[in-house]
Amino acid sequence: MPLRRWLEMMVEKTGSDLFLVEGLPPTIRVAGKITQLSEDPLLGKDIEAAILPALLPRLAQGYRDGASSVDASLQFKPLGRFRLNLHRERGRSAATIRALPARPPRLSELGLPANIETLSRLPYGLVLIGGPTGSGKTTTLAALIDEINRREAKHIITIEDPIEYDHPNIKSVIEQVEVGIDAPDFPTALRSALRQAPDIIVVGEMRDPETMKIAVTAGETGHLVFSTLHTSDVTSTVARVADSFPPERQPTIRNELSVSLAAVMTQKLLPRIGGGRVPAAEMLMLGYGARQHIRKNALQHLHQEISITRPQGSFTFEESLAALVKAGRVEPDQARGRTFHTEELETLLRGASSRL
Repeated sequence: MPLRRWLEMMVEKTGSDLFLVEGLPPTIRVAGKITQLSEDPLLGKDIEAAILPALLPRLAQGYRDGASSVDASLQFKPLGRFRLNLHRERGRSAATIRALPARPPRLSELGLPANIETLSRLPYGLVLIGGPTGSGKTTTLAALIDEINRREAKHIITIEDPIEYDHPNIKSVIEQVEVGIDAPDFPTALRSALRQAPDIIVVGEMRDPETMKIAVTAGETGHLVFSTLHTSDVTSTVARVADSFPPERQPTIRNELSVSLAAVMTQKLLPRIGGGRVPAAEMLMLGYGARQHIRKNALQHLHQEISITRPQGSFTFEESLAALVKAGRVEPDQARGRTFHTEELETLLRGASSRL
């Protein structure tokens, strides 16, 4: 089977992603660099022949019937588990497959600022994790749940599409719901989860206003809710939630969000000196000032609230970048190319020591 052989080659070379695109050979990403597995270009029919038999019949038929994309998790023993996205580009079939670790990662293994661990100790509220596609949001979320699972006896429900990490029951009871298999969609799964007496709910991704509304309400009523959004910084993450609703509903959502939101963390991956990639992040622990700014839609002031709430664990993206540069993990020019606040970064780079 070509798919299994391509995955075997990716695993042998410690690759993270397999790309199948018509006109190109099977291609993998290793430590951030693209490498071709052969010289033979693929046709769309080759990709479909490799991928469709590996899917659940319902998903395969949906793609044949014209679905623009299909997300699925695959397992090949003893190779491991993989996340698949089968899609179309220029009217032709293409696929991206990501290798998933055999176990949830430990938070200490990710290279994130240590303050991130604070998120796993929040008693309730909504926690949003933002970042571009492929920035490691899901991995960070899995590591936070793993921290809780190792430390506390909680009832945790995850809602994912697809499930990426299998969480063993260590101290907590963890139920993992896969959208498309265990529930038809995120809102249905989330409403059902709330009837199951959870302490913690993980919503794999905020995809629609209905899911956002339920998650905001759950955080407001005593649950700890984690979710992710495709955003670039703390301000855009908060804005994305309210902006997803019709204008007449946005003031109400902002008011509810100002009460429900406990923390916002965003991350990006940068090239690491010597190869590979390393995460940089920023985090805002919500205080009185930030809640007022959200309520009044004065989100431009949220960046300064990060500095104000530093004693509670907040830190800026610039502080994270400066720490990576000073640790010799990221080139200064790479950091400068990713910052939103150039003067702040330059001041930190000139400073005697890092705050993180």
